[in-house]
Amino acid sequence: MGLPDSSQDLSTEMDVDAYRRLFPLRFFERHLSESLRPDGRPLGKARDTIVNLGLVSSADGSALAKIGSTTMLAAIRMEVMSPSTDSPDEGCIAVEFHMPPICSPTVRPGRPADEAPVISKRLSDIFSSCDMIDLKELCLVSGKAAWMGYLDIYCLDADGALFDAALLSAVAAFSNLQIPVVALNDNGRIVAINGEQEENASINEKEAVNKEKRKLTLKNIPFALTCILHKKYILADPTAEEESIMDTLVTVVLDSSDQIVSFNKSGGNALAGSSAIKSCVELARKRGKELKQILGEMDID
Repeated sequence: MGLPDSSQDLSTEMDVDAYRRLFPLRFFERHLSESLRPDGRPLGKARDTIVNLGLVSSADGSALAKIGSTTMLAAIRMEVMSPSTDSPDEGCIAVEFHMPPICSPTVRPGRPADEAPVISKRLSDIFSSCDMIDLKELCLVSGKAAWMGYLDIYCLDADGALFDAALLSAVAAFSNLQIPVVALNDNGRIVAINGEQEENASINEKEAVNKEKRKLTLKNIPFALTCILHKKYILADPTAEEESIMDTLVTVVLDSSDQIVSFNKSGGNALAGSSAIKSCVELARKRGKELKQILGEMDID
């Protein structure tokens, strides 16, 4: 009996790898014709997803979200501010998305990634349109003091579907958020106090300030799913390689009631027909149920 030809197996692996690099679209289309992707997933299946809470001890709320290899770390810092005259009973949330060079070889040191401000703006728009946070909950004293929440999301690994992972990490971070204790200082100003100060602070009973840490009420949680449209195929939760080869992306954002919050198409020349849109929305609803289950296991309502 002859021994297995290991050199032939190695040669075959090298041939496949070379073919994948030289003819990436053909390589993927051969898999798509069998309704399978190179990583073994069916076309409509998202990658494994993990969420961990409270990893940043210096933040008031934080979370790490991983979708496949795509990794996001979200951290929230709360500060007391003077509310605007237009909204004296409301606080504010500022969103910043960061893509350091460590996240992808396409991000160069000293040059901000083009996607970063776009994702920041889209996240801000989503939070506003779906009313996830009641900004009145961030009011301390009407017209005098309110909370300003700084949400920073850091992309640690950019392997596709960045917006989906960024939104998931942000939602999880808000669920982990503990609004700090506040008190009046000697100058009559409302300031946040932390640590041992909470035990020793003398809080003026006459002012309507919160005297213990509390959580925000998340009213309407948004979930996102990005899909690729390529010929007759729809691929859910694409990797960075898939996005670079088949560049027509559609992102569907649904709220907790499965209502469409946002529908965004970017890149490519493929037209999103009614049938494709319905399929993407249906995949997003299925994905939303998966994410609700993941967050539900951590008591995130």
